[in-house]
Amino acid sequence: DVQLQASGGGLVQAGGSLRLSCVASGFAFDDYALAWYRQAPGKERETVSCISSKDGTTHYADSVKGRFTISRDNAKNTVYLQMNNLKPEDTAVYYCATDLEDLCTLSYEYAYWGQGTQVTVSS
Repeated sequence: DVQLQASGGGLVQAGGSLRLSCVASGFAFDDYALAWYRQAPGKERETVSCISSKDGTTHYADSVKGRFTISRDNAKNTVYLQMNNLKPEDTAVYYCATDLEDLCTLSYEYAYWGQGTQVTVSS
């Protein structure tokens, strides 16, 4: 039973930081890539980052490059998204996802995703 529980969202002022966490269970966490995507009303779903399992490859969307950092702690079955210098346009529900494959690409539509966490950035 694949479960991906995101947390850590909240309301912050522009320029602030948040660290999102996603605790996974029900699958071999160490074997698979993880991704973060976000969904805001009126906008297309955007994959903001991904991280592979075995070689540590990471990718970032241009919209967050230089501000967000993805990481994982396999011992804790957790993937993180450190978000710095937040902007109002970052406001969205953020989800973590996987497809039970070691595939890290921003164009991929990951099949497994869990409960998201709301990030709201005020001016």
